[in-house]
Amino acid sequence: MADDLPCCETKFFLYVLIIIGLVTFAGLMAGLTLGLMSLGLVDLEVLSKSGRAQDRIHASKILPVVKNQHLLLCTLLIGNSLAMESLPIFLDKLVPTWAAILISVTLILVFGEILPQAICTRYGLTVGATVAPFVQLLLWAFFPIAYPISKVLDWMLGKGHAALLRRAELKTFMDFHGNEAGKGGDLTHDETTIIAGALEMTEKTAKDAMTPILKAFSIDLDGALNLETLNAIMTMGHSRVPVYYKNPNNIIGIILVKNLLAVDPEHSVPLRKMLLRRIPWVPENMPLYDILNEFQRGHSHIAVVYKDLNETKQTMQKTKEGGDTG
Repeated sequence: MADDLPCCETKFFLYVLIIIGLVTFAGLMAGLTLGLMSLGLVDLEVLSKSGRAQDRIHASKILPVVKNQHLLLCTLLIGNSLAMESLPIFLDKLVPTWAAILISVTLILVFGEILPQAICTRYGLTVGATVAPFVQLLLWAFFPIAYPISKVLDWMLGKGHAALLRRAELKTFMDFHGNEAGKGGDLTHDETTIIAGALEMTEKTAKDAMTPILKAFSIDLDGALNLETLNAIMTMGHSRVPVYYKNPNNIIGIILVKNLLAVDPEHSVPLRKMLLRRIPWVPENMPLYDILNEFQRGHSHIAVVYKDLNETKQTMQKTKEGGDTG
């Protein structure tokens, strides 16, 4: 009897250690399942290249582990299932069956699910980077079982892909990062406006950005550069002024304001004697990006927008045909 007592105590402490290990392992698997699977590949790539120094290190360690998301998911779930299914077996050695079930459920719920997932949700990047070597070891250990299952998931659901934001979503994302949104962002109003404008440019045409001819400042080719005209030009503050011939709708070119610095207002120099630059004409449905590309080539910094009469006729014809059909 004396010899059996130390043996029983040894088995008791061994089972307790195994139970603690199984609960810890199950909690780690559950926490990593939520923590690592919630880290998008795009987010990790962004952090690895432009995050804070510590975040770059963490992201670089995690990226190889989460690259194959289905394989990682299967590995973590297999490890979690093995731990949870094994726990009641060892508890049954120490307590009655009903108590083993009750204790097992309580331990798994509190220490194997709730607490680990709460921690990994908040500190998923740090925890994931810390245990990345261990997870890599598990990927190799469970590979014969996890890999076939992951391939079936790839076939059924497709491989996990980087979820990129659409243009409208990206614009809203930038708005949330503005300091005016009150969410802790550090982008100024001007920065968010510029970014939003760039994102919207592909959807806009010349018609959306033009100034109506009636509201635009222009000067007559037959006019003279007297004091009144020069004062009006300087008051507008533009670097380029459109020049029309007879009709304000007939823009024939532009004049650079800097070329007027040497003009003496007392001489009333005719505008015809000044050098005019060609001004391009673009249709109202021309995308702004195409116009910007033309401007960047140095052809001009201003353009005249005209209505495409052929397109207007086609639209009217379709409308008429639709009305006759109706």
